[in-house]
Amino acid sequence: MEQRLERAAAAVIELSAALEKYAAVQKDIRVLDAYYGSEEWKQDYADDEAGLLPVDLKRGVLSEDGIWNLLSDARELNCRIKSTQRDR
Repeated sequence: MEQRLERAAAAVIELSAALEKYAAVQKDIRVLDAYYGSEEWKQDYADDEAGLLPVDLKRGVLSEDGIWNLLSDARELNCRIKSTQRDR
C-alpha cells in the first residue's frame, strides 16, 4: 500500500505540473489555431516558397503537418480532460 501511495502521489504531482504548463500555453494554442489557414499564414507560406524568408528562420508553423498535429493533439487532450471530469 505504501508503494501505491508513493506512485499515486508522484503521478498527481507530475500531472499537476503538466496541467499548469498546458494551461499557461492555451492563449498560444488559440493564436496558432487562428493563424493556421489564415491569409497571414498563406502569405507567410507563399513568401517561404518564394525564398523571401531568411534561410536560418525556423519554419515549424509553415510545415502544415507540425501545426496541424499540435492543434489535433491539443483538441484530443482537451477531450480527454473533459472526459475525465465527466467520469468523476
